[in-house]
Amino acid sequence: MKTSFKEGTIANKFEAYNDILEQTLGFRFVFETFLSNPNVKNILDYGCGPGKVAYRLSKSTNLNIIAVDESKEMLDIAQEKRNHPNVDYHLIENDQLSFLENNSVDGAMTCYVFINTENKDRIRRIMKEIYRVLKPDSPFVILDTNPDSTGIEFSTFRNGIPGKKYISGEARQEWLHIENQEDLILHDFHWPKSMYQEVLKEIGFRDIEQLEPTLRDIPYEELKRIEQEHKFSQWTQEWDYPPFVLYRSVK
Repeated sequence: MKTSFKEGTIANKFEAYNDILEQTLGFRFVFETFLSNPNVKNILDYGCGPGKVAYRLSKSTNLNIIAVDESKEMLDIAQEKRNHPNVDYHLIENDQLSFLENNSVDGAMTCYVFINTENKDRIRRIMKEIYRVLKPDSPFVILDTNPDSTGIEFSTFRNGIPGKKYISGEARQEWLHIENQEDLILHDFHWPKSMYQEVLKEIGFRDIEQLEPTLRDIPYEELKRIEQEHKFSQWTQEWDYPPFVLYRSVK
């Protein structure tokens, strides 16, 4: 079973989730990849959901973002709440970027896409399609929950049952804590780090770098600014355990 973001109730609850942890220990490092590269002008956001990531990046930069998803319900939320002249939202089918030519984008990201992908063949198919549309020497960043932190209770979510050992591709529940509401339970899949490395190499991506940040990697002043801006400081295990893992690579 996998989560269907095509259901309106799930899409709306997902929209209500406070993703401060994802912003602080995930998106920050994704954005850094693109902002440090002067050749990046347009970016593919594959599996953009309700548009939170694409919108944040477009607000703070001059980058153009092609944001795609297979869920019309998610894209409806994105277009209603996060319409921006530099973000172009597209509905896709069968994992195909048929409207994009080969070697046409300067960078690409997938944020929490592959943990919601039910088999390795589909992951391989998506990565191949991303590889096709990327220009040579362009960066690709994957951000997913960290398989080695399964079962750990973080401040805003828990992925998997504590103490349970999951095998590659096994179904795994995730509990997103939503203020003043019941948890949103997502149905994800467990993919070890070796799977990402293996498929990236197989398709032809190179210079693969793996990052596993904790709050100790965030400069003190930056963390204080985030806490003040979001009125949040209830951090827990993310001081010592990395909730997410990132893979940076180059075509």
